[in-house]
Amino acid sequence: MAPLNRPTPVEVTYRNMRFLIAHNPTSATLNKFIEDLKKYGVTTTVRVCEATYDTALVEKEGIQVLDWPFDDGSSPFNQIVDWLSLLNIKFRGEPGCCIAVHCVAGLGRTPVLVALALIEGGMKNKDAVQFIRQKQRGAFNSKQLLYLEKYRSKMWLRFKD
Repeated sequence: MAPLNRPTPVEVTYRNMRFLIAHNPTSATLNKFIEDLKKYGVTTTVRVCEATYDTALVEKEGIQVLDWPFDDGSSPFNQIVDWLSLLNIKFRGEPGCCIAVHCVAGLGRTPVLVALALIEGGMKNKDAVQFIRQKQRGAFNSKQLLYLEKYRSKMWLRFKD
């Protein structure tokens, strides 16, 4: 059986924040996933889908893996405070670092988290959606778009440039 044509990881940069939007690796694609993480200088990976690979190989490369799953096609609720706290710590303490985020396809849950970061960093909600969609075609479903439209920034990520 031929391997599925998986999208390449997409880097999203805004102010002092860098993200890598990726799809869920499998055991067969894990080495390539790790190569990509290293290529982009990723120090932390946030997995927002069910576990499909052993994190030990990723962590052996010095990359932290955080498991914050939420339902496919939905938006985060319980994960928001953890997500924004992580970003505050990482981008203040390690300027220029890159945080990878992945769900199954990198089209729903992952872009929602990155959009929240951009909004918290000062970007308008609709501009954050547009910015991500320019880099990741097909990002967001209608339920997620409504969530992002109604989201109000808590101003957690207003860094001095």
